[in-house]
Amino acid sequence: MDQLDLLPIELEGVSQERPLIIAGPCSAETEEQVMTTAKSLSDKGVKIFRAGIWKPRTKPGGFEGIGVEGLSWLKEVKKETGMYVATEVATAKHVYECLKADVDIVWIGARTTANPFAVQEIADALKGVDIPVYVKNPVNPDLELWIGALERINNAGLKRIGAIHRGFSSYDKKIYRNLPQWHIPIELRRRIPNLPIICDPSHIGGKRELIAPLCQQAMDLGFDGLIIESHCNPECAWSDAAQQVTPDILDYILNLLVIRSEHQTTENLNELRRQIDECDNDLMDILAKRMRVCREIGTFKKEHNMTILQTGRYNEILDKRGAQGSLCGMDSDFVKQVFELIHEESVRQQMEIINK
Repeated sequence: MDQLDLLPIELEGVSQERPLIIAGPCSAETEEQVMTTAKSLSDKGVKIFRAGIWKPRTKPGGFEGIGVEGLSWLKEVKKETGMYVATEVATAKHVYECLKADVDIVWIGARTTANPFAVQEIADALKGVDIPVYVKNPVNPDLELWIGALERINNAGLKRIGAIHRGFSSYDKKIYRNLPQWHIPIELRRRIPNLPIICDPSHIGGKRELIAPLCQQAMDLGFDGLIIESHCNPECAWSDAAQQVTPDILDYILNLLVIRSEHQTTENLNELRRQIDECDNDLMDILAKRMRVCREIGTFKKEHNMTILQTGRYNEILDKRGAQGSLCGMDSDFVKQVFELIHEESVRQQMEIINK
């Protein structure tokens, strides 16, 4: 288990009950756009306003943020609405400008998280400052890189730290803009239990119609909050127009959320968990038996001077087991992945026998 020296991210006037809500436009575009959106969100009870002042883009040519000028608009939001304000930082200069402008919360974006030198620069700039810092997952599914970025910020003396799950880029685009790969933030929660994790359904979905179901999934998985892109006129947004919703739609989505209890309240759940433990024990016994057979096969191959990898047989197993999984109500790709791992361990054990 990874150890971070953390304190709760507590903000005066902001409820500590799930979910924490951070909302606002992808980019601060004009003072009118910022103030109109902020006031509407504030009227609907949102306490933390987000807006991108700088926009690190994959390619040049897109809107890369209004820059320092926009920080004065965030100060005006605080003055007129009493909301906390948050924005993304990618360099030490961004940090210094945010601190001068009294920005309450900063986050580190996915492209920056992927660069340890950039994260360290930000961490050094934050030394001696008590400000909540959220770290988005890196662009690619690399949990260790994500944890490393969190450690760099923590090592700089910051204790009010959280993680933002915004999904992972994929060459093969399917339903989502960024694949959720929920197992990665789940493993992060296992590794650092006291780390707040919030979900960014806007960047995962890439389409406003996916935001509501993704918000519900995040709540069902016990995430601590949501950071959602909301714009007073999404269709005319200067960046990421397709994934932003109006404050009215956001309010509708949040009112429909079902917030489930994180705690066990019934004896029935204990019984079901006991059955799961029994199933897991049975699986371990069956896997151990399978590996014994694999070792016998390894001995046979050694005695008959055969190669370990039999490609035809391997493909046959994957296809057959994937089809069986579908018939049993499981995703065939999931079943194939399980048997790929089993096969990998089988090969490892046979290699040990052949190379003795």
